[in-house]
Amino acid sequence: MVCRMFRIEAEVDKERRDLLRARLLATNTAASPVLAALRGTPAEREVPLHLWATDEGSGDLAGGLVGHSWASWLHVTYLWVDARHRGTGLGGSLLAEAERIARADRACTAARLETWDFQAPEFYRKQGYEVVCVIPDYPPGITEYTLTKRLG
Repeated sequence: MVCRMFRIEAEVDKERRDLLRARLLATNTAASPVLAALRGTPAEREVPLHLWATDEGSGDLAGGLVGHSWASWLHVTYLWVDARHRGTGLGGSLLAEAERIARADRACTAARLETWDFQAPEFYRKQGYEVVCVIPDYPPGITEYTLTKRLG
């Protein structure tokens, strides 16, 4: 039996991070026919999707959505509406437009997002999203939800 010694380091290292990512990608591709089939196709890349709503009177940012599409999924990273415009339907409009673009222009069949208990889980449920994961105390005292939706 061979015994090896390893040195464990805790440091930020972009070069090794990129090497690790490349090796994980290669390992995953070798292990998954689904991921292997994605390689070299347009669905392999994350494609940014950003929407911005500006107040017509002031020109100020009233709300926005930042996400991306990947492998036939829309991932909503951020959705924010200024307090003055909440309850006007702006958040639902931004989300609906992102879903429309993802479905019509990017062939997405589903969407996913994360939200905390004090943010908007009920809002997303009203938009047709279903809770698929609940993580209590992430961070401590807060519950995180992952929600998904099939796109038409």
